[in-house]
Amino acid sequence: MSNDVVACSGSLKLGTRELTRSNRIVHAMAASMEAARGSGAKHIILVHGACHGGWSWYKVASRLRSEAAGLSYHVAAPDLAASGIDGRRLSEVPTFRDYTAPLLDVLRSLPEGEKAVLVGHSLGGLSVALAAELFPEKVAAAVFLAAFMPDCVSPPSDVVLKNGARSNYTPLDNEMKPQDADGKLPSSFMFGQQFTEQMLYQLCSPEDITLGKSLMRIGSLFLEDLQIQPPFTKDHYGSVRKVYVVCKQDETIPEEHQRWMVANNPVDEVMEIDGADHMAMLSTPDQFVRCIIDIAKRYS
Repeated sequence: MSNDVVACSGSLKLGTRELTRSNRIVHAMAASMEAARGSGAKHIILVHGACHGGWSWYKVASRLRSEAAGLSYHVAAPDLAASGIDGRRLSEVPTFRDYTAPLLDVLRSLPEGEKAVLVGHSLGGLSVALAAELFPEKVAAAVFLAAFMPDCVSPPSDVVLKNGARSNYTPLDNEMKPQDADGKLPSSFMFGQQFTEQMLYQLCSPEDITLGKSLMRIGSLFLEDLQIQPPFTKDHYGSVRKVYVVCKQDETIPEEHQRWMVANNPVDEVMEIDGADHMAMLSTPDQFVRCIIDIAKRYS
């Protein structure tokens, strides 16, 4: 596998009687993908990070739908469980697989022979990795945007814990605390206002910072569950083509840690965006869309 760098800057649970609103949305995405089958459509699925939702992709999704329309790509940005407008409470999502279920449902619904480019941001990288582990035949490429990218040797939690163990890591006012007294549920997690402004969205517009603060929900990093999971396998997740997009001004998962993950788990291609903070889909959407269009053309 090659690690040549390409710059992208200037140049579900179903109820037997009734579906929840969030599940209807997932099924609407699946129905839309099924309807596109006859047109030879390909798929780009955008996967958000912790405490966020499909809303965080609004700039990228709208640009992709416009620019990729002539290329017959269907673009989806599902809400993972207990995220965005998904109706579940965090206490109803005990495992990382439960959390990722909406993505798995959408991928499972793809017609036989069709594949998707999966794009994971931040913690969404682990959701993409899980999807690639379970459905490698349905993944054209796994794209990691300033995302946690696991290897095939250590538990999935390893890349998250190593980032938190950095000597210069500063959690500021982020909060992680138990959900229940007996520890059966994963600890909850929420980005603090100060961390959001200084480390997460520091290069975003004031409007996007306000949007993020308004729409973020208490989530989880699911470390308790991820620490007891086996490594992903070389035959499944390891066989999927991978692209890592480095965000050079990221203060949440710094460039140093991003490049360590690439060195630890070599990918097919490395791209980079200069001027991007952790929320590159908001701070540098045009550059990132160019990356995705390029990846979709070459890896589909």
